[in-house]
Amino acid sequence: MTTFAQLAAATRSYRSFDRSVPLTREELAAFVECARLAPSSRNLQMLKFRLVTNPAECAALLPHTRWAALLRELRLPPAGHEPPAYIVICADTRLAPDPAPFQRDVGICAQCILLAATEAGFGGCMIGSFNPDGVRLALELPGCLPPQLVLALGKPDEAVRLTSPGPDGSIAYFRRDGVHMVPKRPLEELIF
Repeated sequence: MTTFAQLAAATRSYRSFDRSVPLTREELAAFVECARLAPSSRNLQMLKFRLVTNPAECAALLPHTRWAALLRELRLPPAGHEPPAYIVICADTRLAPDPAPFQRDVGICAQCILLAATEAGFGGCMIGSFNPDGVRLALELPGCLPPQLVLALGKPDEAVRLTSPGPDGSIAYFRRDGVHMVPKRPLEELIF
């Protein structure tokens, strides 16, 4: 049986996917069900989720996303390894005209979705660097549902490893021999 700590450690940001393993709308809906049960500021539940599994929509969405800012020399995702699915988290401005106070809800829901995806044998990446207007147009989102975060999802086909910060204390992620290395500060450095 997997512990929650093991599930959390396995829930990494993946940027390369096995395109031969699709995700269905039903699988994405099951991930969103986990987010639906999460806490919500003032219990407003103002987030809406656009499920994207259609290959044409996935292809239209991809150019409006930017991946791994610290690895600009790489084309991510690699050609032929694009995500087969996305969940776009949107704010319903009919319920909350200013979505800014609800950004913590976006993070909570995104992490719930990624934990559920990992438990189901998939993985994903939170993409905060995207063109909101481009995403809105590519997916024909109504004006009252501005996108807040894009989650790329699929069966990861890359290795991601946790490591310690560098000798200089650097926590910048990097690639070594094709493995995505993610330095994490030690627990004793976080608790005061």
